[in-house]
Amino acid sequence: MAFLDRSQIVETNPRPPAARGKELFAGILLVSLLATVGIRNIVPVDALAPAIVTLLFAVAALTAGFALLCRRDRFRVMWFDLAGSLTFIGVVLSVLIEPDQMIRLFALTDQPE
Repeated sequence: MAFLDRSQIVETNPRPPAARGKELFAGILLVSLLATVGIRNIVPVDALAPAIVTLLFAVAALTAGFALLCRRDRFRVMWFDLAGSLTFIGVVLSVLIEPDQMIRLFALTDQPE
């Protein structure tokens, strides 16, 4: 009955600690949503979409910068994935921006339209 003796079973390779990529990405999107609500009162409605896209690109750049500073390979790839996802969301949202919105964002307010 040697096959019933489980005292010699040893775990050879314990699982490494799980990376919390999904939770971090959800947190970043939640913070972006809260920033959108906060920016909505400051920025005109026409400039809201370009401001949000710029915010997403800035957060993606900061995330990629942090990934370059990270030393462990597994977490580094996770941070680059997050930066790429935020960049992709920014590109998709930038398709919704009309050229007139960008002109109004950089135009002087004293000039007539």
